[in-house]
Amino acid sequence: MIRRVEPRDVDAVVGLVHELALYEKAPEECHLTAEQLRTALFGESPALFGHVAEVDGRVVGIALWFLNFSTWDGVHGIYLEDLYVTPDQRGNGLGKQLLKALAQECVAKGYSRLQWWVLNWNAPSIGFYKSLGAVPMDEWTTMRVAGEALAELGS
Repeated sequence: MIRRVEPRDVDAVVGLVHELALYEKAPEECHLTAEQLRTALFGESPALFGHVAEVDGRVVGIALWFLNFSTWDGVHGIYLEDLYVTPDQRGNGLGKQLLKALAQECVAKGYSRLQWWVLNWNAPSIGFYKSLGAVPMDEWTTMRVAGEALAELGS
């Protein structure tokens, strides 16, 4: 079953985010805590949203997302921050159902796009996304300022 994330899911979702970081070969870079996630999802001004896949009462998949905005289209879109399904549940259609829920959100609210990043080495996921009609945005380069460079730029 796919449903919106609820406060009772926070610990399970944090665990899955950490599993995703391990899968993406960067567990040391994941510092998410239950308190941080609870505030982001359910605080006074939530800016993060989510869906979970639940099987037999256990959260086995997540889609965490937030709104972006296209100045060219003049409307919001969804940026998918994390999509993850536990290895034992892959191949059961849960990833597709999670993405379908986000696409339905876009259609219902008049959003113009659903987008996300995928690591270049993750061929199985890239193939899966292409099978759903996703197209790579190869002409764009992702840029980031973080850590010491961010502190310096912001001072």
